[in-house]
Amino acid sequence: MANSLHVKEARVVKPSEATPTRILSLSALDSQLFLRFTIEYLLVFKACPGLDQGTISARIKIALGRILVPYYPLAGRVRAKPDGSSLEVVRRAQGAVFIEAACDNSIAEFDRAPRYVSQWRKLLSFHVADVLQGAPLLAMQLTWLNDGAATLGVGFNHCVCDGLGSTEFLNSLAELASSHGGGRFADLKTKTIWDRHLLDPIKPSPSLPDLCGFLTRFSNERLIPASVTFDKKFQNELKRLAGSVSQPGESSASTTFEVLSGHVWRSWPRALNLPSKQISKLLFTINIRNRVKPSLPSGYYGNAFVLGCAQTSVKDLTEKGIGYASTLIKRAKERVNNEYVRSVNESVSQKRASPDSVGVLITSQWSRLGLERVDFGMGMPVHVGPICSDKYCPILPVHNQTDAVKVMLAIPASGVDKYDYLVKSPYS
Repeated sequence: MANSLHVKEARVVKPSEATPTRILSLSALDSQLFLRFTIEYLLVFKACPGLDQGTISARIKIALGRILVPYYPLAGRVRAKPDGSSLEVVRRAQGAVFIEAACDNSIAEFDRAPRYVSQWRKLLSFHVADVLQGAPLLAMQLTWLNDGAATLGVGFNHCVCDGLGSTEFLNSLAELASSHGGGRFADLKTKTIWDRHLLDPIKPSPSLPDLCGFLTRFSNERLIPASVTFDKKFQNELKRLAGSVSQPGESSASTTFEVLSGHVWRSWPRALNLPSKQISKLLFTINIRNRVKPSLPSGYYGNAFVLGCAQTSVKDLTEKGIGYASTLIKRAKERVNNEYVRSVNESVSQKRASPDSVGVLITSQWSRLGLERVDFGMGMPVHVGPICSDKYCPILPVHNQTDAVKVMLAIPASGVDKYDYLVKSPYS
């Protein structure tokens, strides 16, 4: 897709008013090794009759300059502290990147999964390979399709904000852009809070043995994106199956996230034919804003999540069913309290710990962020997803189906058909 892309404009947008020139420390959670990449969102908007493309583009650029005043750290650059202990933001109003482009493709191409993981790469053509080498922390690309529809690719340096924080930024930006110039910072629903000192500092689990050459086994295979939509009926059947084998003393019924992520987790190692003794982990993001004491203030947009971890052998994951998998996930969530968060924070600040990669599936619940509500005056997006689908497994909202979710996961080519078979049956 987007083989023919014409860049109409590429510019650096700076804050519209003077902002402080200073160095801001990032927290230990912000500075984790595995967060040193760019979160990349792709929002797709339907064509609107009578919409003036130039007006929309101008409004977004003006709003971006204005919102970079309260969100002034996003106009800076990230670097390592001189002592190497953590990261910091150097704030000199360097600005964010805005690109406007056009391509000869249509909105219908987003009705299906991309054919390969980087098919939509050019819809955010400003790609940062190393986030610590002076690159802008924020990049946006508005691309007009040949049928009048539009895409918005957005990249945030993950060291500076998490999924909820970046989504709050986008909704506030859209609020300013759609106000036709009348919106003010003081009127924004979300107030910005930096205060990374609020997270100033369970020991990490040992690395898993690699019983199947996991790190090299699929290195020569092309990854194929797989996209599956789970409606309410499918979700309820998974919950019924999980509940039928629930363990005595379990606190409550399984949630939608627990059964769906458990179902995908069970399907993944079987599709890859991992050996039965291989230990597999499911890592998933847990919002800690209200799990720490005191809770973080509304508007805090730094990384405020830890990774929950459920693990077991492939044999048990396969044989013990969805109830077993969802229970492991539930217990992993319940372990995350204030003490757990503080211990993780201390661990990553002292040891620069990073998640294992052997037998590990990472999932993130984008369906709860609010990306589907971002409206720049073109209506709400009809598609929300990642620019490239190779890093982790996002759980995505589905347009006009509030009870459904879509799961995207890149699978080595040799396992795609088996994964598709397993994940589409609740009884597998």
